[in-house]
Amino acid sequence: MIVSLTIVRYPKAFVPLALMAMAILRLPMLFQRKCSFYKLMGSGKNGTFDFHPDWQQWALLAVWEDEESFNRFDQNSFVSKWWKNLTAEKWTVLLQPIQTHGKWDKQEPFGEPNLTDYQGPIAVLTRATINLNRLKNFWQNAANIASIMTSAPGYITSLGVGEDPFLHQATISFWQDLEAVKNFAYRSPKHVEVIKKTRSENWYSEELFARFVPLKAWGTLRGKNPLQGFVDDAATKNDASFTG
Repeated sequence: MIVSLTIVRYPKAFVPLALMAMAILRLPMLFQRKCSFYKLMGSGKNGTFDFHPDWQQWALLAVWEDEESFNRFDQNSFVSKWWKNLTAEKWTVLLQPIQTHGKWDKQEPFGEPNLTDYQGPIAVLTRATINLNRLKNFWQNAANIASIMTSAPGYITSLGVGEDPFLHQATISFWQDLEAVKNFAYRSPKHVEVIKKTRSENWYSEELFARFVPLKAWGTLRGKNPLQGFVDDAATKNDASFTG
C-alpha cells in the first residue's frame, strides 16, 4: 500500500474550473482499479482547519496498491492531464502508513499498520466529521490549535483540507520526528485541554488519526517544495527513504 497526497493550485481565472473538477474528476477516479480509497478535497487558507476556503488550492488523497500503480496514474490518467493543463502548481508527497486509529466514512482506508520503531520525519493526519450542534465549539478552538501547532518545536509544515468547508475537516502536518509529535500532542497544556473538550463535549461523530512515513515529495506549492531537505525529491532520487 502507498498513499499519495497531491495539492494543486489553479490560477485565479480558473477557479470555476477548479470547482467543476470536484465533480468531473470523480468519474475517472472510479475507474482507477488499483486505487482502493480516494478523497477529492478543498483546502483551508492557513495550513490547518480553516473556516475560509482557499478557492485556488485543492487536494487529492488516494490509497494505491503500490507505487507503480500511482506512477501510472500520475503519468497517464485523465486527472493528471487535467492538472497539467489547468493548474499553476502541483505538489505531491507519497506516504507509507505506520499507525492508524479510527475511520473515514466508516472505512479503514490505511489498513491496520503498527510500526513503532521508525525514526525520522513523520506525517500526521487528523480527520473528523463535526457534529452539527458542536460546530461553534469546534471553530472557536480551531485557530488556537493552529497557532500552537505552527509554533511547536519540530514542526515543518501543515495543510488544511476537507470534503467541505464546514463539517468534514482534516489536517495533515509534517514533523521532524515522532518525539516532536508527542510533545505537541500530549505535552502541550493548551492542546491537551482542547482534546479533552472534544471528548467531554462530543464534537465529532467520526474521527481518524494516522501517522505516515513521508517517502518522496516533489513539485512546488507557493513556489517551493514544503518538505525540501526533509524528504527525498523524486525528481532527483528514485529510491524511497523508507524500506521497512
